[in-house]
Amino acid sequence: MNRIAVVPGSFDPVTLGHLDVIERAARLFDEVHVLVVHNPDKSALLPIAQRVALLERSIEDAGIAGNIVVASWSVGLLVDYCTDVGAHVLIKGIRSQIDVAYETPMAIVNRNLAAVETIFLLPNPANAHVSSSLVRQVSALGGDVSPYVPTAVYEYLQET
Repeated sequence: MNRIAVVPGSFDPVTLGHLDVIERAARLFDEVHVLVVHNPDKSALLPIAQRVALLERSIEDAGIAGNIVVASWSVGLLVDYCTDVGAHVLIKGIRSQIDVAYETPMAIVNRNLAAVETIFLLPNPANAHVSSSLVRQVSALGGDVSPYVPTAVYEYLQET
């Protein structure tokens, strides 16, 4: 049986914390779908196609091994994507108790809707404080985000 997991996120932009979660998921599962999803509650910095491209390059540059598929999903439920690809697990990175409180109801609903389980992975402590929102804010104010993002993202942000 092929063990397939989905790592969803807005990845706006992808951070080193995201790559840490993706790499660990790739070691745990036979196939990992890194899924760029649209979050209607957030104002996006990067278009979805650019986020997909930066994820692909960042995963390749990091040398993350495994069968990884990078895709996007903007219509329908996340569990619909899981069903389409045969995934029974969602992987979510959890930085704090706030993330746990936010993610827990969704995990319960996803299990009820489609028998999709959610696994929470704790971050590498070096990345526990990093979020895409923080990166966007620091970058917009001219700060150095290189310690928080892959080289591909840093270069992209420097060009824009």
